[in-house]
Amino acid sequence: MLTVALHTLRTRWVTFLGSFVALSLGVALLTVMGLVLAASLDAPARTPERFAAAPVVVRGQDILRVPTPAGDRTQELAQPRAVPAPTVAKLERLGTVVEDRSFPVRVHGGPGDLVGHPWSTAAFAPYRIDAGHAPRTADEVVVTGDWAAPGERVRTDRGTLRIVGTVPDRGFEDAVFFTDARAARLSPSSAQLVVDAEVFAVREAVRGSAGVQVLTGDDRRYADADPDRDSEALTAMNALFGTAGGVTAFVSVFVVASTFAFAVAQRRREFGLLRTAGATPGQLRRAVFAEALLVGVLASAAGCVLGTCGAPRLAEWVVDGGLAPAWFTIGDHTWPYHAAFWTGLVVALCGVVAASWRAGRTGPTEALREASVDTGAMTPGRWLFGLGLLLTALVTLGIALADDPGDLLHRKTYMSRPMLLITAVALLAPVVVRPLTRLLSWPPARLPGAMGMLVGENAAAGVRRTATVAAPVLVTVALAGSLLGATTTLNEAKATETRERTAAVFVVTAPDGTGFDERTVKRLRAVPGAKVSPSSSSAVYVLEEGAALIKSEARAVTGPEALVATTRLPLAAGRVSDLDDGSIIVNEEWERHSVGRSVRVWLGDGTERTLRIAAVMTTGTGNSGVYVTAANAPGAPVDRVDVALADGADSGAVAAGLREAVRSADGQVLGKDEWVADTRPGTNRSTRLGLLLVLGIALLYTGISLVNTMVMATSDRIRDLAVLRLAGATHWQVLRLVCAESLLVVAVGALLGLAVTTLNLAGMWAALGLLSVRPTPVLPWPEIGAVVGACAFLAVLASVVPAGLALRRRAVELTGIRS
Repeated sequence: MLTVALHTLRTRWVTFLGSFVALSLGVALLTVMGLVLAASLDAPARTPERFAAAPVVVRGQDILRVPTPAGDRTQELAQPRAVPAPTVAKLERLGTVVEDRSFPVRVHGGPGDLVGHPWSTAAFAPYRIDAGHAPRTADEVVVTGDWAAPGERVRTDRGTLRIVGTVPDRGFEDAVFFTDARAARLSPSSAQLVVDAEVFAVREAVRGSAGVQVLTGDDRRYADADPDRDSEALTAMNALFGTAGGVTAFVSVFVVASTFAFAVAQRRREFGLLRTAGATPGQLRRAVFAEALLVGVLASAAGCVLGTCGAPRLAEWVVDGGLAPAWFTIGDHTWPYHAAFWTGLVVALCGVVAASWRAGRTGPTEALREASVDTGAMTPGRWLFGLGLLLTALVTLGIALADDPGDLLHRKTYMSRPMLLITAVALLAPVVVRPLTRLLSWPPARLPGAMGMLVGENAAAGVRRTATVAAPVLVTVALAGSLLGATTTLNEAKATETRERTAAVFVVTAPDGTGFDERTVKRLRAVPGAKVSPSSSSAVYVLEEGAALIKSEARAVTGPEALVATTRLPLAAGRVSDLDDGSIIVNEEWERHSVGRSVRVWLGDGTERTLRIAAVMTTGTGNSGVYVTAANAPGAPVDRVDVALADGADSGAVAAGLREAVRSADGQVLGKDEWVADTRPGTNRSTRLGLLLVLGIALLYTGISLVNTMVMATSDRIRDLAVLRLAGATHWQVLRLVCAESLLVVAVGALLGLAVTTLNLAGMWAALGLLSVRPTPVLPWPEIGAVVGACAFLAVLASVVPAGLALRRRAVELTGIRS
């Protein structure tokens, strides 16, 4: 059998080349994903950045720690506490104390992520003046980098500032250093400070101050902004590449199995001749497995080599895209190679199981008859698995809708569910290929000439060939439509939810990272005709099931009357007017959500309270947060003011009054529609890049697979095309026929992909409806059109070029007829 397999590989190299390419690319992708995942598991410990030269850093309480029977549970506080004043007094007796402050600064034409600090903290990085001098007056600043030079004046949200000095960029921030006095006015609160004293003495001074931390050595990195960003980025990468690896494995197995099955199906005449010559079914199966083994070993090895070349380039891409830290590189792990190689080999062998079993069971006469027309593409096994997967997809969808509709809105769910439907539809595709091709070819068939009729009949006769070629298009369109459609539909639903909840005519917002002071709020309240509802962003923590500490975003309002005037909350029970300093409005996601029931919570600064549930909101799209009064959000500044109009008030006059009231605070006055558009949720950068990665892998692989399969299919039909030439068709007529057939097959795959997309989005639409959101499912038509267009171009190119090259020979030679 091995000798037969080697001879077969040599004589039918085009067929096996297609299988080799599909498998090697699949193994290469699996290798790349495995290498990147392995590298993301190794994160070196971060070192201090802003406080690398600081002796001791003392930080106020910023972590909520709640003991449970299963151990302590922690969450980062929304409003960290400052170091208590008595403790600061003790520290000042030990040595010099420098309070640290950080606040955003927006400069017209400057870097977009500037952060302000007091100049006295610059020495702890350490920063050293390389041009100019230190700031001395309130309007003088020193900046990092070379985006501005000493002597320049820049307009900022903190007023017009004069650059008097620069310090070298240390790579971890774009900073603006003010005088200590000016920084204290701009950011009155300080959560941490630096003490120039012995560590032992500092620890003794803070003893008894709840939650106060003393940071030394590498622990000083916890005083940096976002100290866990590397580990968080790597965790996000694990999730991203885990999902991408799952999609890659699915697409690889799908395409490889389809390609191997098609390659075996092309050889029915050969199997029939072997059976006629006396070959047993077992011998045929062993021959096919020997061929698959040879192709599998060679292709898997080639795929590992390709993966070695591709992994570093992917690592560079994720670093350039900001998904990974700058130090991220591919390591020297070996397990991804083993996993990819053996997976490829197993896929190669599994890919020929069904086809080889069917070939071995076919009698000699039946095999020769099947070589002309596909009459049994749907085997019992294909029916069983196809209907089983389709039923599984529908049943699990029904269970999810009945039990937990919100689960269908999670990224992992809407990225994985399409795979089940894609596989089911691909298995059942031969059932609909013939009627679908006849339907699509019916209009052209009515035109003069035989072109339209031939296109439809050829595609309908070769059901297995049409279904196999349409499979990559199905995968591509279904993945692109389902993933992009799901994110767009979910974003549209969230925007609709925000619009329906807002009754305000105007929304006044504070600059990013800041809030309005009391004087600004009083000026807003004094605007004639305006009914204002100031609110703050905070958080509330609750212990659920005795072991999970859950954080909920909170909106702290001044009172229920103002909230009722400016907001329409989607209540399932209770009344907004019952909200007071001893109560809370929760949503149905909470474990306890019965009106009148008391819940133990921790506020944004870690204060423990017991609040009564005044009302319960519907779940909606999730993460809708809670509502409390300002008394239950200590330390949270007013960052948004919703404004309704009093009876008879002129909206233009009110808008002018609001703008005047917040002019000095650099606030922004937006109309309702402007604010909804401005806060419209979008796919965040990491999710967007993750989707691009997943779709890019799928599109690249399926595109190559489409070309590969079209070349295999066209090479198998050269004899048929030669017969058309002998029947009187011109060279260009035959090529136009090949082109039209390719476009018809792409159309079949696109329609099947659209069917999968529609089913997926219908499930999401039903889930949103059950969650009291009225969205409109959004199909990403431009992206789907681009994908279908690319598939059509590749299919035409991969079919017309081989056919054109083959038809350069005499038609009689191509048919094998001897004169």
